[in-house]
Amino acid sequence: MNHPGKKNWNKDYYGGALLVILGVSAAYAARSYNLGTLAHMGPGYFPFAIGVLIALCGILLVLTAKKKPSGDEAALVGHNHDIPDFRGAACIILGTVLFFFAGEYFGLLPATFCIVFVSALGDRSNSVLKAIVLSAGMMVLSVVIFWWALQVQMPLFKWGF
Repeated sequence: MNHPGKKNWNKDYYGGALLVILGVSAAYAARSYNLGTLAHMGPGYFPFAIGVLIALCGILLVLTAKKKPSGDEAALVGHNHDIPDFRGAACIILGTVLFFFAGEYFGLLPATFCIVFVSALGDRSNSVLKAIVLSAGMMVLSVVIFWWALQVQMPLFKWGF
């Protein structure tokens, strides 16, 4: 029920605020380590940079958060906000678990395919074909970035338990 004068922000507003708090906290905690420079990064540089990026993403999320529609508007749109949709969260968790096992037993490319394909299926607007195309593109990027450029010591393919 909407009360006059009360702002009805959606979950993006609160999620963005949480990201700002976490990002600022991480950046503040990382300052206790030597930050170094971009050419000679210290142990605190990466956590500080990630904290700042998380906080910036949170700020962007807060700024783009929309107010919740009133009861009449929600009925017109057809969304039922009382029942949470766990599909996205379940697919992301399952994709991460599959990435761990596929990376351990089958290599970088099958692991990348697993995490991207299963996570992409968490979005109801994605089709299986879109998830396959996205997975194939991310497999190419993972080879270029992680295997070739960063020389991560993970084989592209590996067979065996």
